[in-house]
Amino acid sequence: MQERDVDVAVIGAGTAGLSAWQSARQYHDQVVLIEGGEPGTTCARVGCMPSKLLIAAAESAHQAHEAAGFGIEIGSIEVNGQDVMARVRRQRDAFVASVLDSMQRIEPDNRILGHARFEDPHTLRVGDDLRLRARAIVLATGSRPHSPKAFAPAGDRLVDSDALFEWEDLPESVAVFGPGIVGLELGQALARLGVRLRMFGKSGSLGPFQDPSLRDYAERTFNGEFYLDPAAQVEAIERDGNQVAVRFLERDSGRPLTERFDYLLAATGRRPNLDHLDLQNAGLRLDDKGVPDYNRFTMQCRQADDAGAGSHIFIAGDASQELPLLHEANQQGRIAGHNAGRYPERRAGHRSTRLSIAFTDPQMATVGLSRDEAAQRFGCDGVAEGEATFEDQGRAVVMRQNRGLMRLYAEHGSGQFLGAELFGPRVEHIAHLLAWSLEQKMGVERMLEMPFYHPVLEEGLRSALRDLNSALLQGPAMTERCLEYGPGG
Repeated sequence: MQERDVDVAVIGAGTAGLSAWQSARQYHDQVVLIEGGEPGTTCARVGCMPSKLLIAAAESAHQAHEAAGFGIEIGSIEVNGQDVMARVRRQRDAFVASVLDSMQRIEPDNRILGHARFEDPHTLRVGDDLRLRARAIVLATGSRPHSPKAFAPAGDRLVDSDALFEWEDLPESVAVFGPGIVGLELGQALARLGVRLRMFGKSGSLGPFQDPSLRDYAERTFNGEFYLDPAAQVEAIERDGNQVAVRFLERDSGRPLTERFDYLLAATGRRPNLDHLDLQNAGLRLDDKGVPDYNRFTMQCRQADDAGAGSHIFIAGDASQELPLLHEANQQGRIAGHNAGRYPERRAGHRSTRLSIAFTDPQMATVGLSRDEAAQRFGCDGVAEGEATFEDQGRAVVMRQNRGLMRLYAEHGSGQFLGAELFGPRVEHIAHLLAWSLEQKMGVERMLEMPFYHPVLEEGLRSALRDLNSALLQGPAMTERCLEYGPGG
């Protein structure tokens, strides 16, 4: 058994782990990066980049189909599924290779391959022949797709969002379970590439939206392209030869239907890769899902003692189960790495404005506080709401992409902008403008003083800001709080 002492051990070489390693390395030479899974970040291998490659192919096919609306006749349009998936895998592998190249610049002595698990709070067993003692440790082990047991009858016809990108050809049909961001992105892309598709949800939620008006609008819009039931009544999932049979109640008529699909795609969330670390030996306070309790500003885990004192162990990225987004993983990794490097000293890191984008068409985005979160913080009478539709917005009409709605929230009295939920064409750019405004703590009147070019989609944002500004009550900020607050406001 090889024994080794190090200053900092980072478990996981994904986005958060690499960021943590680079930050901790500024303080010490003996900073090791331990990777026990497939190399390459989740984003490059199975997340952001391959999904956008599939979406880009789908957008190309969709634009060709829509060209007739501009008076352009293209003729027969055929999707070659093998070529589509070959490009996805080829370019995906190039992204992964780029990540691996950056990892190769880490000194060989500081790169360790093998699965790590805790023997005690400061000691890690890596594989069968290495015992590491670390002054500080960062957990950056990422996450993996999670499939409910109810999907088990599908057998090898069950795929998750990781396995999908290994397809060599597009199937004829897919049943998608989970209308979250991943399910909607992949489902719409497959439908636009000619795959027969039905999408089922359970709770009624849709993508990142909390505002009921946004959910309803998006549901109607997506149902114009493919079958979507966010609150489906699925009665049975069974294997039928080389297909999966799904028995459900049709969303409008309520009549029972049974349909067969080549695959069942489970887009039902991810779980943190923490269950093989023997965290019971790490002396940490864990929640009922086995995730450590931590301070989100220092990323420092809390000890299992009654006082919940700060531990020498930090957490970052998808393992924290906070916001499974690359920019969040990168930021959390930096905070965790700096504090692990300077431990026992620690400092609160800056947490940026929350920003989430789904690359559907129309795109979906959320910035800052949701409607319910704002009402809970400032009271049900303390929040102003404004909105605008893209249906008659000039630039959107020109592009034949005039579908969408945006809802903005601000505090009465102060006029402080609080957050937004957006559904519309290319709202990834509007979402960034709003995130930057919120980061700068801008008020609605100041946001309206910013320049707006003509004709651009951002003029729709100006319309929403004007509507929000007219709804703001002038005077001191309200202090009244509701005794009860529900989804209805």
